[in-house]
Order: sequence, then structure tokens, then C-alpha cells
Amino acid sequence: MKFSNYTVKIVTQVLADLKTSESGLRDAEARRRLAEGGPNEISARETGPFDILLRQFKSPFFYLLLAAGLVALVIGEIVDGLVIFSFIALNTGLGFMQESKAERAVALLKKYIPTRVRIMRQGAEKFVDKRELVHGDIVMLEAGDVVPADLRLVRAQNFLIDESVLTGESAPVSKNPEPLERETREIFAASNIIFGGTSVVSGEATGAVIGTGRSSAMGEIAKLVAGVNRESAYEKYILKFSRFILKIIVATIVLIFVANLIIKGGANNLEFLIFCIALIVSIIPEALPVVVTFALSHGSLEMAKDKVVVKRLSAIEDMGDIEVLCTDKTGTLTENKLELVDIHSPDRERCLLYGLLGSPLAEDSKKSLFNPFDQGIFENAPAGVRQAIKKFKFLAKLPFDFARLRNSALFANNGGGNLLIVRGAPEAILSLCTKFENHNTRRISLEEIKEDEKAGNRTLAIGYKIVDRDDYTTEDENGLTFLGYVSFHDPLKETARESIRLADKLGVKIKILTGDSKEVAGAVGCEVGLIDDPSKVILGETIDSLKNSKLEKACREFSVFARISPETKYKIIRTLQKDYEVGFLGEGINDAPALKIANVAIAVKDAADVSREAADIVLLKKDLRVIVNGIRHGRNIFSNINKYIKCTLASNFGNFYSIAAISLFIPYLPMLPVQILLANLLSDFPLISVATDKVDVEELRKPKSSPIGQAMTLIIFLAMVSTIFDFIFFGLFNKLGPELLRTLWFIESILTEIVLIFSIRTRHFFLRAAPPSRSVALLAILSAAITIILPFTGAGHDLFHFAAPPVQPLMIVFGMIIAYLILSEIIKLIYYKYMPFNGNHAKKAA
Repeated sequence: MKFSNYTVKIVTQVLADLKTSESGLRDAEARRRLAEGGPNEISARETGPFDILLRQFKSPFFYLLLAAGLVALVIGEIVDGLVIFSFIALNTGLGFMQESKAERAVALLKKYIPTRVRIMRQGAEKFVDKRELVHGDIVMLEAGDVVPADLRLVRAQNFLIDESVLTGESAPVSKNPEPLERETREIFAASNIIFGGTSVVSGEATGAVIGTGRSSAMGEIAKLVAGVNRESAYEKYILKFSRFILKIIVATIVLIFVANLIIKGGANNLEFLIFCIALIVSIIPEALPVVVTFALSHGSLEMAKDKVVVKRLSAIEDMGDIEVLCTDKTGTLTENKLELVDIHSPDRERCLLYGLLGSPLAEDSKKSLFNPFDQGIFENAPAGVRQAIKKFKFLAKLPFDFARLRNSALFANNGGGNLLIVRGAPEAILSLCTKFENHNTRRISLEEIKEDEKAGNRTLAIGYKIVDRDDYTTEDENGLTFLGYVSFHDPLKETARESIRLADKLGVKIKILTGDSKEVAGAVGCEVGLIDDPSKVILGETIDSLKNSKLEKACREFSVFARISPETKYKIIRTLQKDYEVGFLGEGINDAPALKIANVAIAVKDAADVSREAADIVLLKKDLRVIVNGIRHGRNIFSNINKYIKCTLASNFGNFYSIAAISLFIPYLPMLPVQILLANLLSDFPLISVATDKVDVEELRKPKSSPIGQAMTLIIFLAMVSTIFDFIFFGLFNKLGPELLRTLWFIESILTEIVLIFSIRTRHFFLRAAPPSRSVALLAILSAAITIILPFTGAGHDLFHFAAPPVQPLMIVFGMIIAYLILSEIIKLIYYKYMPFNGNHAKKAA
């Protein structure tokens, strides 16, 4: 591999070969290298317009229509054949446009979540898009980052890498910049190389870029995963359901064709074959791929407007399925902007100073303060305290982690010895303190701090000691002097209570998983209305002690979990998944395991790289309301897709069996193949737009669990109504002659399907339901107008063999359509009153 020759070189040789330095490249040189080497991205062959077009020809419906058109041409029906081929072109064009739109939607959404990389350029630290990295760039990494390219280490401190994405080895690997004795081509043996796509577990490092894009190790194996797509459960269900319907229909058509041979002999068999093919096409929901694609692409862009970005379209389905949402409270329910309430210390300024010395600002004055605790202290510290930081020389640090509940830093102190400062959760700091600043701090007890936290205040305790070494371990953090603590208030978001109420309306359970204390978590849980008693909080250590049924019961019953470690988050989510579809919002490096197992992994835009990589959905704004709106969007989209399926099956099944049966007992075809195909097309136009329709609240409360299977009873009843009206129609008009009967039947079949849309789109009385979307209304009116006007035109006569119907039969047809709507409404209302479907998921969520 290309990295191998760098494994045996010392750092200065590597930098010389790359024509760079630890100060980084100059901007002009970086631009030149980018133009020469191309962007740093690994992209399998992109889906182009030709690929999308080819996909349109892989549908069984395409081949059925093609067969019908060819048979028509063979028997001399040139006009019919050309009309059928025009339908093929129109269907293909619609599918191509919608799939192209979906591809563009995904490409557009990717722009919302660029990956930023911290590098050195011209001696200054800056952030650039990952795509702009070039050979010779100096990249700086820390825990939680995903390595953006292949790097030769220049510096490293306590640096561990997760290389499982390349090697399959789950244990973190230690890396250092020392040259190897022998050159290696093996990834697992290259201890001074870090590879693009791997993630930083701990420590910090600086590396020089030696491989980007396709010249990286990951790029060389990209072709192995090219074209692999995840197929969602809903997509599999729809495909399975469509195949089942197709088998039933083909079997029925074969029986009808054989019966026609027996009853009518061999007359007009080719014409009847085209008729049978057209019947198959008419009942199959062939616009379903277009509807699904349109709904997902339209929905993904609508969700993006609400600050929810899906990394794959099928993730919308998963989000709509969420029944339990596990989230932190900080930044989701609260503002994560800590307002300093009080400083509980006899030396307030020194308490603030030591608090800031424990922040990244003391290590490097150019660093930004991302931690809200640090920001809160900094904004309230006097100018003299901020200046005093410069008197301390940073020596070493141990970062915060959930097991220790603290972080620490060591500084050279002009007053003699080195100053070790430890900050963290009060219970963790007090347990390490054996001395107190004076009698005032001695009186501060953990119970008193808990009282402060019960008011919803977050606290940060500070201890210190003098050590005589330039480095230290966790053992040195014992025997501290307690300096005091700082309390902060994190105000609730204005949307917090409303979001909890909206989630309840959707049947979604919210569970807070936080590292904060039981008192703070309980106060916030009560304030947002999630719990009615601040004591209804369970600690992570209690969860860890429970087993089997007791663990499952606790995870179900409690809504607020405090002092939760990443390992405990993983356990809670895994337990909840036995009964629910679980969504999890994470952002830190330690959240990655929980994100990977959650049914729906959600991260914020500014999350650690490894967490954002593991997520299916990225939030541009961290707010519970944003997530709940995303769930609502997901359910809305798939409810509308199900409307299309229910409506097209209910109307088409009835027409299919009645036309097929009647064709056996009359000497002519009840509808010509081109008329069937035209009717199918005109009725599909408003049905396709149903993807944009509004949805009943009842539909939003239930995740979709085999929704079509649950509604099959209603579909069968409505199909029977359609069949009954077809036989009544035939009884009334069978003596009018073939052309007029076909014309009236054409009008009746399309208009009944259009009115059925307005009935089946809601489970309430259709006039009391929310008005349909503008697209549904306009396309329904347009299709109805074409249906009524076309038989009176020359094109209707010449191309589709219609006859202009007299006024009286036309009025009878309109009367039948009104009667059909009334009866369909009665059956629907009775069905939803006495046979409400409640899927297993809905029962568990109740």
C-alpha cells in the first residue's frame, strides 16, 4: 500500500518528502495541490441520469405494458399499440423525474452536514471542509474525531484509535510517531500511521496527510462496498406485498383466459390477451414506486426545513416508527447556556480562577470554550482573573469521563511545587478531599449541595493540591483541598413543555438519560411535565444492579435516568428494544455504541465525528421539538403512502373482477385495453399527489405495523361495493351498444376512484375532515374534467374509441357516483367505529 514507505521514516523525513512543515502548507500551495489531486472524498460510482433511466425498465409492469403494445402491433391494432407505447413513455418519464428528484434531494441534504477538520495552514490553526484536505496538510485530532484521511503521525499523546472499520479488531490500538524498524504493508502493523475512516478513542495527535480520497487505504477498498444499499423494513414489506398481489392477479387472469377459450372458443384470442394484460396493469399499484419516491424526497426536504436531515431516505420510515425516544436533557430540553447563580467559596475569585484553569483555555489561550460550564465561569470572571491564567504554565491533563465524573489539569506554579486542579461532580470531588480551605468550606456538605440541585441548578465542585512532579496519575487526585463549588442555572427551552405534550399526542414516550445528578434531573423532569414527583428518578448504579425482569420493568416505568454512564445508556436502549422501536439522541464519543444499536440513531450537527457518522439522522438544531416534528413528518409520509395503496386496491380490485367476469358473458370487451390503461393513468394522477396530503391525528399516534394487512378488511368491503355498482351499471346500460357502454363505464370507473380518494383519506366523515392538500384537489379536478370532456372530442373518438354520451345516461352515472360515495362512507365509518385496528406496536405504546 502507498503508506508503507512512510512507516520507516522519521518525522523530519516525512515532512521533507511531503514538502511541508509542522506550520502547515501555505494557502496558495494547498489550492494548487487540491486542483492537481482533486477533493478528499471516497465516492463509489455516482448514480447518474442513465442509471435512473435504466431502473425504470426493471419493473414487471413495464414488461407487461411492452408485451401488450407488441401484441397490439402484431394483430394490426397500430393506433392501440402506439397509445400503449405512449403510456410506457409517460410512466417511465414520471418515474425518472421523481427518482431524479430524490437523488437531488439526498445530494442537497449532504450539504447541510459538512465535516470540518482542524488543521494548520501558514502557521495558524483553522477549520476546513474535509474535502479540501491535500497531501502535506497538518491535521490535529482529539477524542471523538473521525480521521479524515491517511496520516503519518507527527506528535501523539496517550493516543488510541479504533480501527475496527478496517481491521475488524474491536480493541483500541495505541499509536505513536516513532519510525518502524522494517517497512510494513499491513494496516494492523503500521503503528505510526492512522487511516481515514477510523475514529479517535482517546488522547490527542497531529499528523501529516499522506493519502486522500481514492489514494487512501479506505479508498482502495471502496469498490468492495460500491452500490450496497440498505433496504428498509417498509420497503421489504411493500415489495413482498406487491408480489403477493401480482401472484393472485396473474392466477385469476389465467383462469379468466382459459374460461374465455372454453366459453367463446378461439375467437379474438390475441385481442383478449391484450385485454388481460391491460387488466393486470390496471389493478397493480404500478405508481407505487413513484408515490414512495415522491413522498420520501418531498418529505426529506420538508424535514430539512424543520432542521432534520436524513442521511438516507429510508431513515424517514425509521423515524416515523419511533415509540420511545431516549435523549439527554441538556440542550434538548434546556438551553445549555449556563447562568452563574452563586460561588460557594470563601475565596470567590480564586474559585473562578481554578475553575478556568481546569478548562481548555488554560492549555491554549486560542482555544474556544465549548463547555457551557467553562463559558459560564469565563463570562462572570473579572478581568484580573482572566489575566492571572497566563501566570500558570500548563503541564498535563486527564480529560473528563463518565466513570470518574471529573477532569483535572497540572500547572507549574511560581509559588513552589506544581498545582493540581480537579473539577467535577460534587460527590466525586468531595470523596477525594481530606482538607478544606477554611471552616466555611468545611461546613459545605453534599446534602447542602443536593438542596441547591433540587432547585434545578447544576453544580461544579473544585479541589486542588500541590504535587512535586511534572506529570501525574489518577492516584494523585486523592488528598485534595476542597475550595468550593459554583452553581449554575440552565433555563428550559421555550419549546420544552410543548414538545413533551406533542410527543404524548403522538404516543411517543420520552425518556431522559442524563449524566447530571438525581436532583437536577428530577427538577427538570418535573418542570417539563414528564414526571409529577422529582423523586421519580432512577440512578445509573441502580440500573446496573438490576437483572432480567426487574431491569425491564425499571426501564419501562421510569422516565428520568440520572448519573447515566455510556455503558448504562447502551443497556437501557438494548432492554427497551425488546418491546419498542427506540430512538436515541447522542453527541459525544461515548454515545457511539448506543447510537449503533438504536433503531434510529440521531445526532446533532456539532456532535463528535464518530457519533455523527453512526447516526441515521442529523439535527441542525438541538431541540426536542425538532425531533418530535421529525417523528410526525415520518408518520405523515407513510400514512399518505398507505392511503394510496388502500385507495387503489379498493377501487381496482372491484373493477378488476367485475370487468373480468362480465367479459365472459358478452360478445365484446366491456372496455378496450387502451381505455383501461387511460383510466388507470387518469386515476393515478390525483393518487400520486396524495403523498402531500394532511393526515388524521389518529394515524399519527400509531407507528405503521403492517398497515395494509390491518386494513385489508376495509379494502375488501370497499372493493365489494365497487363490484356491486359495476354490475348495477352493466344491468342499466348493457343494451346501449359497445362504444357507449365502454364510454360510460370509463367515466364511472375514474370518477368513483376520485371520490374514493376523498373518502379514504380520512377515517372521519369526509366533509368534516381537514381539507385536502392543494395538489390533491387540483389534480382531482383536472382528472375529472379530462374524463368528462374527452369522450366529446375527436381525439377521444379516434384514439380511444369513445362515443359522446347522451345527457340522460350521463346524469344516471353521476347519480350512481354519489350513491357510491355515500355507501362507501357508511361502510368506512362503521368499520372505524366497530373494527378499529390497533397494531401490536400501538398497544405497547399506549
